[in-house]
Amino acid sequence: IGTRTSRIGYAESKDGTTFSRKKTPVLYPRNDAQQIYEWPGGCEDPRVAVTVDSTYVIFYTQWNRQVPRLGVATSRDLVHWSKHGPIFRKAYNGKFVNIPHKSASIVTKLEGNKQVIAKVNGKYRMYWGEAGVFTATSDNLVDWQPVTDSAGALKALIRPRRGYFDSGLTECGPPAVITGKGILLLYNGKNQPGDKGDRRFTANSYSAGQVLFDARDPEKPIARLDVPFLRPMEPFEKSGQYVAGTVFIEGLVYFKEKWFLYYGCADSRVGVAVFDPARPAPGDPLPAARMPEAVTQ
Repeated sequence: IGTRTSRIGYAESKDGTTFSRKKTPVLYPRNDAQQIYEWPGGCEDPRVAVTVDSTYVIFYTQWNRQVPRLGVATSRDLVHWSKHGPIFRKAYNGKFVNIPHKSASIVTKLEGNKQVIAKVNGKYRMYWGEAGVFTATSDNLVDWQPVTDSAGALKALIRPRRGYFDSGLTECGPPAVITGKGILLLYNGKNQPGDKGDRRFTANSYSAGQVLFDARDPEKPIARLDVPFLRPMEPFEKSGQYVAGTVFIEGLVYFKEKWFLYYGCADSRVGVAVFDPARPAPGDPLPAARMPEAVTQ
């Protein structure tokens, strides 16, 4: 884990579930201005959204095996990408550019039947981070300014919770969505072992959670699930690099009046879960409570 070189590929589908893949990657480390940030670790963890005028924006981790950084690139066709570099390089005179940061979920909304990047209070807005959920704003989608507190430190909107499925981390997932009740962020939670986590779920497993932010005050969380809505249950979600079990959500697409949620399965496969607003299904069932571990006297 962590010693390979990551590259981002391209696949397309007519139904959202059956895909054909290009044989060559579309975004990868090469001999360009970003090589110092992307080699030898690569380009990984992509989150993609599109503007009203059909410009695709991808936020991804630039991994040089020293510091993970959020990079941004744009495209008109999802195949040919223009890299713009680390998103925090200009903010606060570069104060945060060399601090590890990854996992960006830009805010989107539905316009008709299309999910597009949206502004909140006149600015583009993203949620990001894994040790907590942080936020940042932008005027141009390329240069982003993290939100800080009164002391100038990064402002965490939520943190991992002891005793819950997200006790280990709260890593932002696919693009957030403006709904009638607020801004919905889907995120990935890691369960800590023992009393630090939720004993109902496997130690070190990754599951998916939700948090709702106030649409008028996007830094204010107003609701949060205490249990995951999607968790590793299938055999293909429990084999691979993370045998404890992993569903790791990264892509969200509104297609044919349904939501398609694309996720990694134990870092070995890509899966999809479909939500139909006309016929909503319940979240994954909760396991029975686990008995405390026996103590040998």
